[in-house]
Amino acid sequence: MSGAKTAVNLAEILAARERLAGAVYCTPCERSEMLSRTTGLNVFLKLENLQMTGSFKERGALNRIATLSPEQAGRGVVAASAGNHAQGVAYHATRRGIRAVIVMPLTTPLVKVTATRGFGAEVVLHGGNYDEACAEATRLCEAEGMTFIHPFDDPLVIAGQGTIGLELLDQVEGLEAVVVPVGGGGLIAGVSCAVKQARASRGLSTVRVVGVQTARLPSMQRAVAEHGPVTLEAAMTIADGIAVRRAGEVTFPLVEEYVDEIVTVDEDEIASAILTLLEREKTLAEGAGAAALAAVLQRRTSLAQGTRTAVLVGGGNIDVTLLSRIIERGLVQDGRLIRLRIHLLDKPGALKELTTLIAAHRANIVDTLYNRAYYGVNLGDTAIDITMETRGPEQVEELLRAMDEAGYHYSRVL
Repeated sequence: MSGAKTAVNLAEILAARERLAGAVYCTPCERSEMLSRTTGLNVFLKLENLQMTGSFKERGALNRIATLSPEQAGRGVVAASAGNHAQGVAYHATRRGIRAVIVMPLTTPLVKVTATRGFGAEVVLHGGNYDEACAEATRLCEAEGMTFIHPFDDPLVIAGQGTIGLELLDQVEGLEAVVVPVGGGGLIAGVSCAVKQARASRGLSTVRVVGVQTARLPSMQRAVAEHGPVTLEAAMTIADGIAVRRAGEVTFPLVEEYVDEIVTVDEDEIASAILTLLEREKTLAEGAGAAALAAVLQRRTSLAQGTRTAVLVGGGNIDVTLLSRIIERGLVQDGRLIRLRIHLLDKPGALKELTTLIAAHRANIVDTLYNRAYYGVNLGDTAIDITMETRGPEQVEELLRAMDEAGYHYSRVL
């Protein structure tokens, strides 16, 4: 544990805050009345999605870049990333006139490649995943004498992310808990170190720190359970920003020392949190950015009612096509979008009778699909899939009761 104490400490996080001053936005952390009522906690949202590059990642990137010697700066920096870290490195290196090369997997969405180039970086597309891209970045470092900037497993990067913790203590009077998304651990290691050591240095009560991972890649949770980093099998998740197969060697001891609890959330819960932020808080979050709120909404933490809790919205860089699918899926889960497969007599007026019933219960038809040959349809019958918008589960149940009373045979299509 002594290694954890020397890797990053409060003094280094305070020094990082000085380096970042004026170059990184001190994002707001306002209380949400709606989320507080919904969860039973006293919820404050820390909106790191409002950073210039749309993510907290630029804090750690800038702190590492700001400590380069003139010779190192002259040779440039390199990073491997498919998203937020890439943009943070590109933006702050370019602003300082430093060459930045970002190695991204071949599968990286075009929008992220374009954004990274837009911030001034040279983008190299290499490999089918992050590990292969990272190997190429390491090769470039050795070949060209550049400095590699790790996305999380670097004390200076961790200290940069820790500046969020200092801001939280200033912004939320009487802060009692922080809920943080976790991938490789750079963010939660820095934040937990900052809030724990700062409060201890003032002789104040501690702040409880809760980490949240996607259930598909709980690498830090497994590391804590097994007392050391382990490598998990790769998995797809909408929370790609925290889709890390192995906890960091530098971050793990800090997490083990300072983090009180790590919980997981599944894909549908993350999607629901994205929709909640968008619809109720008018805030756009990516999957990783909404993971912490998902845990709070699902009551996965052990936090007591009324706890003054800061929830980190880590980033907002989400592909619009993915967002549209998340919105549609969220509406389905909330019962506001429903698809029924209804069997009708294939006769004039049958559809009119059905749509009249639907209209009488104020559901809005958005899509229909006829079929006479599949789904076990009898000769003389037809099956029709109808997708409808509703106000929610209560209206759906009311509509289904009316259809039962009218003698319709139907099934829900999921």
